Amino acid sequence: MPAAPSSLSITRQIVSIVFYTFIAFICIGLPIAVIPGYVHEQLGFSAVVAGVTIGSQYLATLLSRPMAGRMSDNVGTKRAIVLGLAGILISGVLTFIATLLESLPSLSLGILIAGRLLLGVAQGLIGVGTISWCMGAVGAEHTARSISWNGIASYGAIAIGAPLGVVMVADYGYTSLGLALAVLAALGLVLIRNKPSVPVVRGERLPFWAVFGRIAPFGASLCLASIGYGTLTTFITLYYLNRGWAGAAYCLTVFGVCFILSRLVFISAISRFGGFTAAIACMIIETLGLTLLWLAPSTSVALIGAGLTGFGLSLVYPALGVEAIKQVPDSSRGAGLSAYAVFFDLALAIAGPLMGAVALNLGYGWIFFCAALLSVSALALTVLLRRRAY
Repeated sequence: MPAAPSSLSITRQIVSIVFYTFIAFICIGLPIAVIPGYVHEQLGFSAVVAGVTIGSQYLATLLSRPMAGRMSDNVGTKRAIVLGLAGILISGVLTFIATLLESLPSLSLGILIAGRLLLGVAQGLIGVGTISWCMGAVGAEHTARSISWNGIASYGAIAIGAPLGVVMVADYGYTSLGLALAVLAALGLVLIRNKPSVPVVRGERLPFWAVFGRIAPFGASLCLASIGYGTLTTFITLYYLNRGWAGAAYCLTVFGVCFILSRLVFISAISRFGGFTAAIACMIIETLGLTLLWLAPSTSVALIGAGLTGFGLSLVYPALGVEAIKQVPDSSRGAGLSAYAVFFDLALAIAGPLMGAVALNLGYGWIFFCAALLSVSALALTVLLRRRAY
């Protein structure tokens, strides 16, 4: 009887797969801190339009989730990731073209949004594909670890990509963004060619909407908690500009670093205390962080708020995810992951226009107050779900 794989061996397998998530989110992170400013200042559109431009990517991810889940379950995880990387490459080309047409604001904005829509579809394919690939390779018993390392790869990539994008634009101009996306995606396509995938799981495939119904209560809580992340990533640059502060990209870096450290240090808390308990504790910390961002009198306090928000959000996704995926069979795992991720996508899609409207009417500081209230709502729903489960 072969020996069980060691914890280090399992982690290595997971990291070798979520590497493609890292590439995808570097591509998402590079423009995230500069596109709002480009739309608002270079093209001359309002803060609401800037929010819609960022949010369009997340809306595309949301709408493509059923397709991503079906593809992962039916034709394999590797093929889903390959298509996602190809989508990022084309998105990079469109972004490059959009920045060349700055003198034609409406056309530039239209092409830019088209590129972001394609980037959103690619994000959905790669996000579902990598986690499902990990679970197939190391077993469903390591669901929390698979989701956690995928999150580490994604937020770590954003923490690196956001300030890097600012530096690239300062030194080489906005056109460098699209070129960087295309080159990174091409690199991923080269590296994945000879990597063996896992077999497709055979068995009954539940209809997506049947899976969605089982996942929905957990996803709703995730959505409410995740709007804080969408608010921070979309508006932190304009929030800093409104306050007359510099260094907005470092808020994203602090968020990402705290997020990663929390997952590395406390990931075992999910198996030790249970998904519900871990999620509740993290939502309390997130709410505190968002409140500090709302009240921040200086960049130092804003950085602390961003750090607490990242620390708090770190285990919400895997903690609730462990409880959610228990509701579906292994043969519909991809659909389950897709349905669960829909609610995260929904949070990011609505955060832009919703908080853009709040900023327009009440001021930028109030967007974090509203996000904190939604986090409290997520906390209350999670408490109810735990009571129902036990």
